[in-house]
Amino acid sequence: MSLRLQARQLACERDDRWLFQGLDLEINAGEIVRIEGPNGSGKTTLLKILSGQLSDYQGELFWNGTSMRQARSNFLANLLYLGHAPGVKAGLTPLENLYWYQALAGEKRSETACLGALENVELAGFEDVPAGQLSAGQQRRVALARLELIPRSLWVLDEPFTAIDRDGVAALEARLAAHARNGGCVLVTTHHELSSSPALRRIQLGQGDCGETT
Repeated sequence: MSLRLQARQLACERDDRWLFQGLDLEINAGEIVRIEGPNGSGKTTLLKILSGQLSDYQGELFWNGTSMRQARSNFLANLLYLGHAPGVKAGLTPLENLYWYQALAGEKRSETACLGALENVELAGFEDVPAGQLSAGQQRRVALARLELIPRSLWVLDEPFTAIDRDGVAALEARLAAHARNGGCVLVTTHHELSSSPALRRIQLGQGDCGETT
């Protein structure tokens, strides 16, 4: 399947300051693209623009060669976005949160799939514990279970390694690599240094003209 997200001459201004200007990028199937830069350089803003959450920018976005204005529905059907906050409802159990995620994604409710996703993120046995009683790392794992549960080709992830332990970091790195190998693509910001792989590319913000680094 064709899978390509492009930005042409992207620019965004906040508080009378340009976060980035003249940004060209292309993200293809089989790639992990890490957005890098100091705090305040616009990493989260860029992810929100690329995932269709912000419209206050200059430039053009394209999905599989078609303007995002015409391709938006197809783009959203292929997108899974995880923000910096885990997005877990404290009053629901992990299992109920996953049911909620399935409903939001338009997926059929499946207890078997949800239990399997929780097991894969090492939360077996915590299915019925209110999420508000879980640690920050466990709440993050509930959110990350969406990667196991919701089938989408493009993952846009803002600091997904936050609050998870060493084993969780290793498991998530392996999950991202497997997604790329299987023809998906990952766009990610993280303070964690990702293991180098042929699938990994870096895009640097906050250094004048924006561009790729090796």
